[in-house]
Amino acid sequence: MKVLVTGGCGFIGSHLANYLKEKGNRVRVADIKPISECYLPLKVDEVIPSDLRNFDACDYATKDVDWVFNLSANMGGIGFITEVGAQVMHDNALMNVNMMEVCRMNNVERIFFASSACIYPAYRQTMPDVEPLKEEYAVPAQPDSFYGWEKLFTEQLMKAYYRDYGMDIRIARFHNIYGPYGTYKGGREKAPASLCRKIAEATDGGEITVWGDGRQTRSFLYIDDALDAIYELMQSDYVEPLNIGSDELVSINELADLIIEISGKKIKKQYDSTKPQGVRGRNADLNLIKKVLNWEPKTTYREGLTDTYRWIEEMVRNDKKNE
Repeated sequence: MKVLVTGGCGFIGSHLANYLKEKGNRVRVADIKPISECYLPLKVDEVIPSDLRNFDACDYATKDVDWVFNLSANMGGIGFITEVGAQVMHDNALMNVNMMEVCRMNNVERIFFASSACIYPAYRQTMPDVEPLKEEYAVPAQPDSFYGWEKLFTEQLMKAYYRDYGMDIRIARFHNIYGPYGTYKGGREKAPASLCRKIAEATDGGEITVWGDGRQTRSFLYIDDALDAIYELMQSDYVEPLNIGSDELVSINELADLIIEISGKKIKKQYDSTKPQGVRGRNADLNLIKKVLNWEPKTTYREGLTDTYRWIEEMVRNDKKNE
């Protein structure tokens, strides 16, 4: 099978592209990011430099493709998506509208969309001890970010193409996917990578700054588990949005403490309440994916964070050497 991974030089996209290649597929990657900036070496058949905000670029990328995995997005961690709204909505809406239309035009058999837990209403995420978010909770809608609104719009766009044109769609709502070979600095990194970098940069006996009060909660899913879930979803006949995440809730304090323990350092935490922390609590309900795909996470936080920290620790050492 010939597959396209958009955003294939990004964190999830690069892992997914290699995963699909290992499954025996012919894999094409399209990304505006140069391959030289991809942390994970790609083992794919073709890489197309593409600005997918451009309709013709989307058209070219999807020629003679059986399946499309649409992961291309202008996005980042809580700092970025809190500060940036118009650019995120503009760029992502263009990419996703273009991609749906060219997939229709080019008779793509099946299209996967990487949605996000950010689509869920802010009013359901006001306490650290949050109720796990079921797929049905998406409406009445009230995402807490423009990024979440754009993702929810694209879900509806895909449903419209499914209804009107019979397009075969798959929608995954990712809940904080993490692991090695992803963005770890520069302002677009997610919480696990940010904490790993801060701890790797800190001296033994030093301190790090945690955004907020550290009591905000999330659940995080290791990349290998996410890849298995994506693959199982694409093999299924399920066309409704599906959570892909973990239901093991952890506070940012607990996450930081575990990474500190993995580092072997003695590190103190201080807090900055002026920094954005997002919703107070967010956790995934996995009952539907367990029923539909018979899937659940396998990797413990300790296992996943150990792999992630060791890679970021190495990157930080390399950065210091190159200063």
